Amino acid sequence: MDLIFELGVTSDIDELELLYNNLNDYLSMHTNYPGWIKGIYPTRKNATEGISSKTLFVIRSEGKIAGSIILNHQPEEAYDDADWLVETTYDNIYVIRTFVVHPNFMGKGIGNTLLNYSIEFAKNSGIKTIRLDVYEKNIPAIKLYEKNGFIYTGTVDLGLGNYGLKWFRLYEKII
Repeated sequence: MDLIFELGVTSDIDELELLYNNLNDYLSMHTNYPGWIKGIYPTRKNATEGISSKTLFVIRSEGKIAGSIILNHQPEEAYDDADWLVETTYDNIYVIRTFVVHPNFMGKGIGNTLLNYSIEFAKNSGIKTIRLDVYEKNIPAIKLYEKNGFIYTGTVDLGLGNYGLKWFRLYEKII
């Protein structure tokens, strides 16, 4: 499978919105490990903001977006209370957000490839560490992160209890 990792562009927004909706439809019919809700997260707004801030990356297969990830320097407020492995400012840190794989590409290694491309991109950008949060019941994502060298650093409440999402595991990968 020929894959291309690149910065998302404005013309990708419609396709990303469709990907998010297709993924949320898929999750509603299967086990919804991340606890995402169509129309709540992720949405077109996430794609638009990620593209306008030049923090959203896509992975393409045969011209179609197979997956996407946002790498920015904006932690959740709860990150302030965490015991991270590296003490540094957030301009030296990427935070992974809105990490998605299109349902048609699930089980084909796209998530692993997208994560590896992101790690390489961070290395090449002089980033010291990558941080993320993952819903405690999102076992497939937790396994992926741990397989790729992310270290569990604690559990926090991100304030999403109204959506049934109370506890999130924090992970960090030193670059």
